[in-house]
Amino acid sequence: MALRDTSRPEAAGPVPSVAAPLEPADRDRLLGGAHHDPHAVLGAHPVPDGTLFRALRPNARAVSVVVDGIRTALSSEGGGLFSAVLPVAEIPSYTLLVVYDDGEQEVEDPYRFLPALGELDLHLIREGRHEQLWKALGAEPMTHQGVTGTRFTVWAPNAQGVRVAGEFTYWDGTQYPMRSLGASGVWELFLPGIGEGEPYKFEITSRDGRRFLKADPMARRAEVPPDTASIVHASHHEWGDGGWMARRGDTPVHEAPFSVYEVHLPSWRPGLDYRRLAKELPAYVSTMGFTHVELMPVAEHPFGGSWGYQVTSYYAPTSRLGTPDDFKYLVDALHQAGIGVIMDWVPAHFPKDDWALARFDGDPLYEPGDSRRAEHPDWGTYEFDYGRTEVRNFLVANAVYWCEEFHIDGLRVDAVASMLYLDYSRDSGQWEPNVFGGRENLDAMAFLQEMNATVYRRCPGVVTIAEESTAWDGVTRPTDSGGLGFGLKWNMGWMHDSLQYMQKEPVHRKYHHNEMTFSMVYAYSENYVLPISHDEVVHGKQSLVSKMPGDWWQRRANHRAYLGFMWAHPGKQLLFMGQEFAQGAEWNEAHGPEWWLLDDDYCSAGDHRGVQQLVRDLNARYRSLPALWQRDTDPDGFQWISGDAADDNVFAFLRSGTAGTPLLAVSNFSPVVRHDYRLWVPDGMPAWQEELNTDDLRYGGSGVGAEGPCKPEDGFLRLTLPPLATVWLTPEH
Repeated sequence: MALRDTSRPEAAGPVPSVAAPLEPADRDRLLGGAHHDPHAVLGAHPVPDGTLFRALRPNARAVSVVVDGIRTALSSEGGGLFSAVLPVAEIPSYTLLVVYDDGEQEVEDPYRFLPALGELDLHLIREGRHEQLWKALGAEPMTHQGVTGTRFTVWAPNAQGVRVAGEFTYWDGTQYPMRSLGASGVWELFLPGIGEGEPYKFEITSRDGRRFLKADPMARRAEVPPDTASIVHASHHEWGDGGWMARRGDTPVHEAPFSVYEVHLPSWRPGLDYRRLAKELPAYVSTMGFTHVELMPVAEHPFGGSWGYQVTSYYAPTSRLGTPDDFKYLVDALHQAGIGVIMDWVPAHFPKDDWALARFDGDPLYEPGDSRRAEHPDWGTYEFDYGRTEVRNFLVANAVYWCEEFHIDGLRVDAVASMLYLDYSRDSGQWEPNVFGGRENLDAMAFLQEMNATVYRRCPGVVTIAEESTAWDGVTRPTDSGGLGFGLKWNMGWMHDSLQYMQKEPVHRKYHHNEMTFSMVYAYSENYVLPISHDEVVHGKQSLVSKMPGDWWQRRANHRAYLGFMWAHPGKQLLFMGQEFAQGAEWNEAHGPEWWLLDDDYCSAGDHRGVQQLVRDLNARYRSLPALWQRDTDPDGFQWISGDAADDNVFAFLRSGTAGTPLLAVSNFSPVVRHDYRLWVPDGMPAWQEELNTDDLRYGGSGVGAEGPCKPEDGFLRLTLPPLATVWLTPEH
């Protein structure tokens, strides 16, 4: 609200009388930020002698009421309070003329407006059933009673008082106390003239009288870190992905191709913002043939080194890369390129920053009051109080928010195991059993069920994915059958076992053969994703290719063979950026993938570019072969051909789709060529042809493989197996 000179001549009007001063208790609470109903003492109110006007304008030299163009001065009560009684029987339409040292400002009085939040909203908030909570809480630009401005609302049930502060108040909240809307714990104030782009916070007076500034938990936009204010935001993005949104739910995800490229947006191509990423990322992912991208957390977070996993603003995309509409532009571009967007979502914990969610209104609010449940021992953060109605609503609505407002196609829920177990990373005496004497967190379980059920009901075509590292039963079972209701689950067991096998020297692998076959014992107990994620290529774990034994050629060959095995194995797949071209260094968020490895000056055709070409071909073949994805959750879609050839380091299995056309995948994880290798195949196939060979020369391999179709003899194929390679074969067309 810029100052302007509005000097006008005095006009004859009603003669004001001095108003009775505020009761001392009201005055102290109002000026001390602890008044629950400032609208009862500020604004215009009928009194026996007419209408009492009272305004709170700190640092003002004078304040006048303007009615029908006539200006009437108010008397100073001290402390920034100004008042007078005008001899008018009904409350007129009026504005305030406020005089400061550098000019005058004519403004609407916030305290003449009725609440801008309806009773239905408050009822749903109290019940914890407001599935579009972001439309009721936070900062909402709007027109209210014919005046444009912003409605500010915040849940702070333990506060004595809440005030709005921003650059428009020089970060002093005195001028704009909010009113309490009763048992809901919600505070509200409509501020005329405040619009988009204004930074703000809430100044809270706690139960014990402390005052502090807090960012808005429901903020839809935040300042660029290290600044921490929330920003008033309204979206103006016009979506162009109608075709994608209409089609995305046509085929259940577990019966569709699902090949995921995991991306850390700030470091994928350092320096690119959302808009520039929208030009480069869809083009690259399309070229590589992935069906989806999975974005490491994009919600606002103060510390970049957390990679987004310590969230402070759950409703705001990180402003490091642009505005919320810029992020929508990126999602839109990916959809228009035919690429689904999955987003990491972190409801397991939140950081202790004193300006954010922690002890939000001076008491435990989003976190439990019981210290044994409040703090996460691994990460130095707080856990959410999943048993509190409003907190559960905050999180469930947040999941819906990203799917509805940003057209996100999937939520990968981080650290689910840490939510499900009361004793997670805790010793004896540091946790309390549930009401049945068990270690399960029943509140977290109920929250996850509600979140999944709500998202699937409201957002057709969306998939939820659990990063759950234990054997919790029914993670992907429907909620009406007692499961948690996720669509997919990361197969951490497969990841751990298969990588442990691959890191062994080939001469030792025969002693660990079961580590590659054990996953099929439980492959159909859940709907799985096979993840080679960022977690596996940081903090001393080495990049994927660097985990492999042998010289550089053997490492790349192992890498290629492993990817061929992974793409053929039942379950969807996920690969973290940089691993698609076998970079040798661990990922570092400061510089991202080592793209220079693909430059002509450095890379021969069969080196890093060869691995990249393999991933491109794996995805192309995968998408064109329903046998690899159509029956991922059906045991009849898989058959071992050779699962016990430990001495040979060979694995062979069949995959089949609903049409019955099979694919034969054979992996030789030894460094020797195996000539005339005998494998049984089903009857009725006159010949088998090589569909893909990770030892192909163009991938950097040795070029060993079939020279043409291979015909079964007495029900067996006799193959030449390349060294450290995976071969896919299909019946000859």
